[in-house]
Amino acid sequence: MTKQFVCAVDVGTGSARAGILDTNGTLLGRAERPIAMNQPKPDHAEHDSRDIWSAVCAAVRAAREKAGIAAEEVVGISFDATCSLVVRDRQGGQLSVSTTGDKRWDTIVWLDHRAIAEADECTASGHAVLNYVGGVMSPEMATPKLMWLKRNLPETWNEAGYLFDLTDFLTWQATGSLARSQCTLTAKWTYLAHEEAGWRRDFFALVGLGDLFEHGNLPEKASPVGAY
Repeated sequence: MTKQFVCAVDVGTGSARAGILDTNGTLLGRAERPIAMNQPKPDHAEHDSRDIWSAVCAAVRAAREKAGIAAEEVVGISFDATCSLVVRDRQGGQLSVSTTGDKRWDTIVWLDHRAIAEADECTASGHAVLNYVGGVMSPEMATPKLMWLKRNLPETWNEAGYLFDLTDFLTWQATGSLARSQCTLTAKWTYLAHEEAGWRRDFFALVGLGDLFEHGNLPEKASPVGAY
């Protein structure tokens, strides 16, 4: 029987890491590549999603070479990443999330705290979605970042056609699929996976994001755990 292998990719704050494992979970090869960060002002931290993807590809190739296996022997790949927001236009091109206006910087990093005031507004709303995020909205989550983006960079907001959590962006890059992880949307986007209608649109309307679904290409249903 032909041996089969899987690839696991983890994108952190400063690097992308890839590992090749056999079906018993034994790590056979690992590699890491750095990713750039832009910090144009206090509390702002930005990534270039193309740079991230390039680092991921380089790390995967290097890990596979260390493992000594052929590409066709890899039967599956999985991604995890920080709670970072990637913004693309309707054609899939990069859009700036930076006060510099540079389109290269199209990703707000998880540790970026530009949206503290917006997070406080979400918390003050007292909406039921807060019951599933510990009662307090963090500026590291998607909603405050989206609020800040709409208020401060309206041109970017108006041109946006795809809004991704970084993990789902990586899946899209690898497969072309717009399916979104149930784990990702529940943990980071206030999606309520246990309810029939997972998105509470009244919450988004309450915080000024009633048009989110016009810009985000978000599915009505997240992909269940174990599905792809």
